[in-house]
Amino acid sequence: MPDLYWDDVADFFDPDLMGALPDVWVEGTTVEDWQAVFDLVRSSGWAWEYREGDVPGPLPPAAQVLARPAGAVTVDLRVRPVPDVLVIFRPGSDDGIDFDVDLRELQGQRGVDVLCRFLAAVGRGLGRQVVMTAEGDHGHPVLGFDPAADRVVLMADPRLG
Repeated sequence: MPDLYWDDVADFFDPDLMGALPDVWVEGTTVEDWQAVFDLVRSSGWAWEYREGDVPGPLPPAAQVLARPAGAVTVDLRVRPVPDVLVIFRPGSDDGIDFDVDLRELQGQRGVDVLCRFLAAVGRGLGRQVVMTAEGDHGHPVLGFDPAADRVVLMADPRLG
């Protein structure tokens, strides 16, 4: 049984309403939490690529990534939980884990299911809440993984319009 149904959350997957790249994050994290995400990515079977600037390379320990000096080339961890969906983590600070998903890749019930499975995997791996908001709107979560419920739940009324 799905955590969420397309007919109930379609507005939250509308790039015109939410922005194409909604904000997804976990607050109050540590270097160890980032390492748990790196370990999850390595062990999940998902395709992934670590990049420093435009140069792909091996995924170093989280402590090494987060200790990079200010002004260093940006890094990202590109993860494909399924072949046609890209999630981009941007490790920059140990106090929060944030990543992007592209709503245009997550249309229909299949897209909802892919996102829910991914948020649940990250949330379970960290034992923490993972939330999604409209692009640039950290103040109003619309859905997210709730560790107490052990599933992705609505956090706002899905009838935005």
